[in-house]
Amino acid sequence: MTTRRSGGGARRALLPCAVALLLWGSAQHAAAQDSWWGADKALHFSVSVGLTGGGYALAVPLVEAPGARATLGASFSLTLGVAKELYDSTGAGDASWRDLTWDVVGTATGALFSLGVEWLIGALSEPPAVKLAPSNTSDDHTPPL
Repeated sequence: MTTRRSGGGARRALLPCAVALLLWGSAQHAAAQDSWWGADKALHFSVSVGLTGGGYALAVPLVEAPGARATLGASFSLTLGVAKELYDSTGAGDASWRDLTWDVVGTATGALFSLGVEWLIGALSEPPAVKLAPSNTSDDHTPPL
């Protein structure tokens, strides 16, 4: 017959709770020092816009559909943004959800800007449609009866 030790399950359940509290406390401390409008947020935004536009431009000779090009550009930018935050989370920097949020906002802006530029270039490169007004003269030069 086996006997169960009382309290062992409770201690095992407390360990994940204690780890979660420690992580939550350090995240709260980091968030208190991480402003939504810091200079690094402008850098995250602008680099993401540039990476998305660059990825879009690199996709132009490879992919015909503008939506697919925008998806490739956005994927390129977000992959690098997430990789940077994962690298920061190893202790090499300060990982931040706010930085990642600005990466997403910059990526969306870059994709929309890229689509808009392509639309504008396409609209400007097409010859204008010429509408002819109806003519009051006839080509047969016969006098009216």
